[in-house]
Amino acid sequence: MAAVFGRRLRRGAVTTAVAAAAVAALAASQAPGVADVSRDERAGASGSTPPPEESATGNSPYYTDLPPLKTPVPPTGAPTGDAEESGSGIPATVLDAYKKAESSLATSKPGCKLPWELLAAIGHVESGQARGGRVDANGTTRDPILGPPLNGNGFAKITDTDGGAYDGDTTHDRAVGPMQFIPSTWDTWAQDGNADGKKDPNNIYDAALAAGNYLCANDRDLSVGAELHKAILSYNHSTEYLNLVLTWLEHYREGTHEIPDGTGVVPNDRSDSGTPGTGPTTTPTPSASGSPSPKPPQHDKPGGKPTKPPTSGGGGGSGEPTTPPSSGGGSHTPTPTERVSSLENAGTGKLAATAGDAFAERVEVRTQSASGSGVAKVKVKFAIVGDTDARFPGGATSATVATGASGKATAPALTAGEKTGEFRVRATVVGRSLPALGFRATVSARQADALARTSDKALTCEPGKEFADQVEVKATYKGEAADRVAATATMVKSATDATANDKGPYFKDADGKPVRTLKALKTDANGVLKLPKMYADDAAGTYLLRVTTTGGATLTVELKVAAAASPAA
Repeated sequence: MAAVFGRRLRRGAVTTAVAAAAVAALAASQAPGVADVSRDERAGASGSTPPPEESATGNSPYYTDLPPLKTPVPPTGAPTGDAEESGSGIPATVLDAYKKAESSLATSKPGCKLPWELLAAIGHVESGQARGGRVDANGTTRDPILGPPLNGNGFAKITDTDGGAYDGDTTHDRAVGPMQFIPSTWDTWAQDGNADGKKDPNNIYDAALAAGNYLCANDRDLSVGAELHKAILSYNHSTEYLNLVLTWLEHYREGTHEIPDGTGVVPNDRSDSGTPGTGPTTTPTPSASGSPSPKPPQHDKPGGKPTKPPTSGGGGGSGEPTTPPSSGGGSHTPTPTERVSSLENAGTGKLAATAGDAFAERVEVRTQSASGSGVAKVKVKFAIVGDTDARFPGGATSATVATGASGKATAPALTAGEKTGEFRVRATVVGRSLPALGFRATVSARQADALARTSDKALTCEPGKEFADQVEVKATYKGEAADRVAATATMVKSATDATANDKGPYFKDADGKPVRTLKALKTDANGVLKLPKMYADDAAGTYLLRVTTTGGATLTVELKVAAAASPAA
């Protein structure tokens, strides 16, 4: 029988060395071609931890259990108890959610090539597959899954961003649901994966699809090792976390099976040594004493349980020391970056713009020492986060700015793209693992507040014929041409009834059939909109055409259908 890793590793055991050893053992013991991520693509080869970045989970705690070397799938297809406890079996509804998310993204983001096994790997590490599949028929967890308060005590420090709406905590944020999104990230990436009209981080269908979209951000191709690593690190920024997820990813690629909902066994060990079975977790911080990384577990005999590796000590965190260590004996003068104790908002106002326009407000932050004074010459990175085409100058999605004498750094001007909705600008101190600052930005659709015809010529037509003139209007906003504004044109029943008429003038669709409502119209660069040709049926009378735009501009045009006047005797 092949040697099998123990089902649990205690705090600090999942270091780069252990996880890398697990991945290597998996690749060696299983079928050829399973390990499609090469050794030099995995983290940990250099022994360094990547620099701090934003994360979906706020670097909250996670389960550290490793999978067995073999995936036990009985010939009958029924999982054994060992299979369920090892994590090889995935609860039916949870597995269905992962596969539906993969299918959805194959259509919406085909270039991403997201495998459902990656969602399964993250779902196992973050919540033990929704606590062993304890979900209802719609995929919503039967009890909330909450991480610890992100109060800076061993974790990132994130003050409340949602008023407790998602996590019930009005002081600090907590990671929420089976995929452990922090509230601010959920606000940006929320999805309705089961089409029930709600976006709920506690629903596995919604959370899995949101996680997939998050992992696919920035046009990533997850079939490329480096892009896959970036995606995983963006979820929880730790080398140990990266290697652990890669281990489970390869394990699930080797094979898994479906088990009934609620029968999965929740992993016991968390990266913060939290209470077993209580939920998600963060990464152990390297020992400040510089103690060596623990060695891979040693097996007394084939099939036996491994002896426990020594722990590395230290508390949970982002995988980096909170305070940079000194260089050794003797005095050490802190660098400006080392002196920074916190990153604060320096008075940034509301970030709002209309599509295509520049934001009037710029993000401004201040690096602050423990004594409260500003720290100069510190690099601050500003990054655009979320599904948006807003950009910094030159089309950049991030920019690094050095603080001035007062410790302030101002982000470059933002320009809105054509995508409407919310996104965030996140500020972090380069070279330090400090809580990031997030600023919500909103892009509104282009608007018009006035519409007028470009001609005052009467619009008349004989029954059954074509109007000689087309309707042309110009949209303006605050007196200026309103370009690329969305508009709708409808042949309405009356001045007080805006529903589409069932008789009178009409437009034609691509097949030549009558239509009396035209949607998805847009003004041109000069704010002008020229409607298609109009036709009259056999019903004579006076009719109304109504044109409306985003922003509330409305114009009603009179159309007359009457027989031609008889020639004079």
